[in-house]
Amino acid sequence: MHSFEELVKKFSSHFNVRHFPAEPATLFDPCEYFLGLGGKRIRPVMCLMGNELFNEISPDAYDLASAIELFHNFTLIHDDIMDKAPLRRGMQTVHTKYDESTALLSGDVMLIQAYEYVNKIRTNYIHRILHLFNKTARQVCEGQQLDMDFEKKGRVKLDEYITMIGLKTSVLMAASLQMGAILGGAGEGNANHLYQFGLNLGIAFQVQDDYLDAFGDPQKFGKQVGGDIVANKKTFLMIHALEVAADEQKKELENLAHLKDEGKVDKVLSIYKSCGVDEWARSLKEKYITEALQHLEDAAVLSSRKKPLQELASFLVQRDY
Repeated sequence: MHSFEELVKKFSSHFNVRHFPAEPATLFDPCEYFLGLGGKRIRPVMCLMGNELFNEISPDAYDLASAIELFHNFTLIHDDIMDKAPLRRGMQTVHTKYDESTALLSGDVMLIQAYEYVNKIRTNYIHRILHLFNKTARQVCEGQQLDMDFEKKGRVKLDEYITMIGLKTSVLMAASLQMGAILGGAGEGNANHLYQFGLNLGIAFQVQDDYLDAFGDPQKFGKQVGGDIVANKKTFLMIHALEVAADEQKKELENLAHLKDEGKVDKVLSIYKSCGVDEWARSLKEKYITEALQHLEDAAVLSSRKKPLQELASFLVQRDY
């Protein structure tokens, strides 16, 4: 069994090649530029880990992992356009470096290339994989649309936000694990446990992300804390604060949303702390990680084989960056 770090290295050496033709360079160079920005490679490596839980890692799993990483990067290129984001991983986004039309086309062709990698799979599982891949791709689009819809809504309920995060973030993690498991010959019950493990882990991951944006150490987090507050994003923290705060604090939060003064972040954080939002977020994260680990426990596989996934879960929800 390999650790997450070992599999990141193995996958990176496999993936860090040119995936597109040389011409037309105006279409394909932006794709290669974006892939060259790197990333944590969490989702493709989850596919390899799901595969290794039940069998030796197969060449098919590497092709599928490449498809997952290309799909994920396609969503990021298009997300950056929708968010009008100037930077990704500290570098210019595709639409900023080139232009919006080029970014749209580059994202499109990256999605097409993802399907080319799915098409390389040479097992009887191809139809199950393709069905799950397509279902997941559609759900990610649904999650992104809900996220945009929420920007126009005055209030978002916690269960609505969890549904959105489940679609936008968690389903790709869950499906990556399950598709790897299917390639490894996992039975339906075990494959479903892996999916639920990934789904709950993905929500815990987002809770931690929202928490770090507000309460993280900027030196470790790599960016200024409070970015979500400045952007008026409806995160786990803001939604809960608006549910539990006193009327006067709710009014202040709503008023602060319209301000751009330098003290905005500190004022919102002060309300968060007085409402116990930080403690609540930590307990919510624990709830989802506990549920995730229970599904991993329930998978009928030797406990020793589950250790890399348990370590990955700890890393994702205990990270401080």
